Amino acid sequence: MKSPHTRSPLSRALLAAAVLSAVAGTAGAQQTRLLPQEKRITDEAIHADLQGYDATQGRIQALNDAGRPVRDYHLSKAQCWLDVSFHEYTRNDRSAFPQEALTESEKLIVDMENGISPIPTDTPLVNGAKYLRDDLWQRLKAIHGTPGFACAQQAVACGEVELVHAGNEFNQQQWRHSKPYIQIAEDLVNDAEAMARQCGVAAEGPAPAAPAPGPLIANVLFEFDRDGYRDIRTYSLDSIDRALATIAEERRTLAGVTLVGHADRMQGRGFDYNQGLSQRRAQTVRELLVGRGIDPASIGYEYRGDTEQVQQCDGVKPRAALLECLLPNRRVEVRFDLAD
Repeated sequence: MKSPHTRSPLSRALLAAAVLSAVAGTAGAQQTRLLPQEKRITDEAIHADLQGYDATQGRIQALNDAGRPVRDYHLSKAQCWLDVSFHEYTRNDRSAFPQEALTESEKLIVDMENGISPIPTDTPLVNGAKYLRDDLWQRLKAIHGTPGFACAQQAVACGEVELVHAGNEFNQQQWRHSKPYIQIAEDLVNDAEAMARQCGVAAEGPAPAAPAPGPLIANVLFEFDRDGYRDIRTYSLDSIDRALATIAEERRTLAGVTLVGHADRMQGRGFDYNQGLSQRRAQTVRELLVGRGIDPASIGYEYRGDTEQVQQCDGVKPRAALLECLLPNRRVEVRFDLAD
C-alpha cells in the first residue's frame, strides 16, 4: 500500500469520492457506490471502497450512540446487510450482490436518520436471490408482532438477511455454497425463538412469561428413500437434543409432541409411496423420542408425504447434487408444544 503522501491522482479522486459519499450520508443520502469489480485492481481502488464501508459503519455507530439500541430490529438489519455485503466483497463476488446489500443497509440507515416511522420490515431478495427454506421464513414471520419480538429483534433481522445471503449463493454456486449460510440462518431462527420465549422472564426473578410465538421445533433429516434410525443424518439429531435441553433450561412443561413426516419431491414411485415413507420416518423418530424419555402417549403424528417442500432446488444437476439439495425436504418436523 502506498503512503498517503504519495497517492496518485486516481487514488486521490477515488478517496475524495468516498469522503463525499460519507459526508452526503450524514445528511441522510444513500450514495455509497462500490467500484465495478473490473476496477478493483489497485490498492487505491480497494481502499476507496473500504472507506465507503467505514463511512456506512460510522453512520450505524452514530445511530447507536444517539440512543437506538444494538438489538433494535432495523439497526440490526442495517448492520447485517452491511456485514454480508462486506463478506461477499472480500470474497471477490463479481455480481451485484455486494452493492445491492450495501444499498439495503443504507436505505434503513436513511430512514432511521430521518426519524421515519414505521420503517418497513420487508426483506427483498436482492440480486435475484433464490427464495430458500420457506419453513425458516415462516418461523421468523411468526415472531413479528408477538411480545417476545422485543427480545428477539436482532436474531430475527439477521436471520432474514442470512436467508437472502444463502439464496444469492445458491444462484451463483448452487447448494454446496449456500448450505453454510442456511445453517447460520437456522441457528438464528432457533436463537430468536428461544429469546422470544424467555422475554417475559425478569433477570431479578421469575415473572409471567410472554406468550411463546409457537412450538419449539427440531428437524430430523433422512437419507434419500430411507426411513430407519441408521438413515438419519447424525448431526440433525443435535436439534432434538438442543430442544430438550432448552425445555429443561427454561423450566418449561412439555404439553405434547407432534411429529410431521415429510418426503422430497422425487416421485419416481408415486405419491402413495412418499406418503408411506413420511409415515415410517415419523415412526422412527417416535421411537427415538421414547428412548429419550418422552411419554409415548404425548406424541401425535401427521404425514405430509411430498406435499410441503421447503426447498425446491429447481435446475440443480447432477442427480447427486439434486438429492443433497433436497435433503431439508426429507425430514420429520418435531414440534414440542410448551404449556403456558
